[in-house]
Amino acid sequence: MKNIDAKTHVSGTSVYLDDIPLIQGTLYGAALGSPVAHGVLHQLQLEEALREPDVIRIFTAADIPGDNQIGGIIKDEPLLASDHVHFCGMPIAFVVARTREAARAAVKKIKADITPLPVITDPREAQAQNQLIMPPRTFSQGDTEQAWRECAHVFAGAVDINGQEHLYIETQGAYVVPQENNSLRVYSSTQGPTAVQRTVSTTLGQPMHRIEVVVTRLGGGFGGKEDQANTWAALCALAAWHLGKPVKYALHRMEDMAMTGKRHPYMADYKIGLDSSLNIIAYEVTFFQNAGAAADLSPGVLSRTLFHCTNSYYIPNVHATAWSCRTHLPPNTAFRGFGGPQGMFVIEAAIAHAARVLQIDAAVIQQKNLIKTGDEFPYGQIAQSEAGACWQKAATLYDATGWKQAVDAFNATHRLQKKGLAFMPVCFGISFTNTMMNHARSLVHVYTDGSVCISTGAVEMGQGVNTKILQVAAQIFSIRADRVKLNPTNTINIANTSPSAASATADLNGKATLMACNAILERLKEVAATALDTKADAVTIVNEQVLVNREPTGWDWQQLVSAAFTKRVSLSEHAHYATPEIHFDTVKEKGHPFAYHVYGTAILEVTVDCLRGIYKMDAVKVVHDFGSSMNPDIDRGQIEGGIVQGIGWMTMEEVIFDKEGRLRSNALSTYKVPDIYAVPEEIVIDALRSTADNLAIFRSKAVGEPPLMYGIGAWFALRNAILQFNPEADIPFITPMTPEKVLMALYSNKEKGIIQQHEATTSHLGIDQ
Repeated sequence: MKNIDAKTHVSGTSVYLDDIPLIQGTLYGAALGSPVAHGVLHQLQLEEALREPDVIRIFTAADIPGDNQIGGIIKDEPLLASDHVHFCGMPIAFVVARTREAARAAVKKIKADITPLPVITDPREAQAQNQLIMPPRTFSQGDTEQAWRECAHVFAGAVDINGQEHLYIETQGAYVVPQENNSLRVYSSTQGPTAVQRTVSTTLGQPMHRIEVVVTRLGGGFGGKEDQANTWAALCALAAWHLGKPVKYALHRMEDMAMTGKRHPYMADYKIGLDSSLNIIAYEVTFFQNAGAAADLSPGVLSRTLFHCTNSYYIPNVHATAWSCRTHLPPNTAFRGFGGPQGMFVIEAAIAHAARVLQIDAAVIQQKNLIKTGDEFPYGQIAQSEAGACWQKAATLYDATGWKQAVDAFNATHRLQKKGLAFMPVCFGISFTNTMMNHARSLVHVYTDGSVCISTGAVEMGQGVNTKILQVAAQIFSIRADRVKLNPTNTINIANTSPSAASATADLNGKATLMACNAILERLKEVAATALDTKADAVTIVNEQVLVNREPTGWDWQQLVSAAFTKRVSLSEHAHYATPEIHFDTVKEKGHPFAYHVYGTAILEVTVDCLRGIYKMDAVKVVHDFGSSMNPDIDRGQIEGGIVQGIGWMTMEEVIFDKEGRLRSNALSTYKVPDIYAVPEEIVIDALRSTADNLAIFRSKAVGEPPLMYGIGAWFALRNAILQFNPEADIPFITPMTPEKVLMALYSNKEKGIIQQHEATTSHLGIDQ
């Protein structure tokens, strides 16, 4: 089945925020962001801006009737700065004018009197100064202190992982229209309609039932609109509330880049120990998360880092600690993978470090330590593993041995070009790690003409979730797909929603739709059974025909629906689904937090031009644990997109802030993302065939976030190519691996004697750096 949005997308008729017809009298907003990263705000000089033609009003913190607070998890983030500013771009005033141009012109005329204070941009510095979002968390398993004595090889090092700009095609924005009875309708480009509803309610001091949030679709989100859409909706709502007029604000690209948070940068220290057979016996890691100036979703992102700190490997002794560090950058937020990729990169770096010193291929250590069914993750959940099956199929299907020989042969005959090969296994848990968020509802109406309308809390943002939910209804009722329509997401139709995130949207909302459709179907079968003088369990519907004991009855779907309506049988159902079995104790840091895990293995090849430092991605070949895919075309599209986004993060997407906290990579001229020339020349995706039961909708495992982690392998493939050219190259574990960094590494050298095999007989506690 094709994506149901395909026709409207290519014809340009899909409705996004900027496509909503404007009501006469609509006003336009623009926010003034702080020009400094940290300081005391004394006063704002608004007079000159207010004299600008067409300016209606300028709002400040003093105009907020409710709570000047938009923090979701921790209440530490004002909507508008009142006495202090905490990052460059922090909103301190909101201009409303008759035109967008007038609003933006007026913003430039506002003068802010701010006394600068010291700026922190480094998470290690923040941790040393006790500038923390929350106390640290630790996951532990076994006894690492004892385990070090059993290790033949011990290695330690440090990692520095950069952030990533979401760069959704549609920027942040909102359009708020006053309604009667002091209500507001909020059109928001958000992944979390209920979060927007709650934030607007809080800042205006109004009950949630007066705030209606509507989302038709997003032009991309990737996590950046999970919580950060709240700010712009609340600002527009504040103005619309005071003025009684519709207010719209869609951010300019450079505003969006400067004023919103990114993927969290991390720094980390690791220590890994192996026995003489290359089993990983012990692993210790300390993460320093750069949260930015406020919590946002950092506590949740940090927990996901800990959950995925061992990636696809079983390690009996683990001690992982994570610090969420407060700096003076825009509050960092959710991004596809939600902290998991950062945790995975560190363990892969530790393995690569060990492999280089031991003079073996990292794949040897990777494969030997893959987690098996029955093994325990550091957080207590028992694995139902497909890690080994994915690795083995990838190695066989893509002839890894022959592939490596071909790469070696190329490198032996090319002096200024070198190829690198890397394996990247992935294990990613599916569920919100905050257990209480794993629920959803679906409202299904069957109309008297046999058509079906569905409302859920799922937000369509290009991932095809609406198509999959439509497929659920069409399959359960056994009717044509064109009989089914998905409504825009609306907090009036479906309340108290979780955001569309965590790769769980199709599972949660699809399961709720499944339950609603089955409830209606059972009532329809009872109607048919009564009319046809049979038992309900003998009735089935196949291709819109009503069968009894698999024999045609002459009734069709339309006739059955009409009969049910005549009998006053409900043709509507509102179903609630909550993921069973999952639980987690945050005191013990143990439990069963995930409905299931997605596994996979990618093999990546790159070619480096050793004279210039430039490179190309030759191939990414993947075996992915789809489960039983509902829609292979949509799933493959998600995997391809995830791979390329992951490669971009690892290779070219460099977020740069200066020491004063100002974003320097603030436009597409200074922030490079993969284009058609940067993507791999070949992407091959094969499905691991699995019939194992799971809690996914129709056993179709999630594909939203796990594929991004395959892109991590690009960094290590580049590293391996550099080492083919210069075996003594100094390649620190710093991302991204830009062409400039490749060039410097190609012609660098470690101190003589650093790279050597560690002799366990020297000291069981020795460390090779």
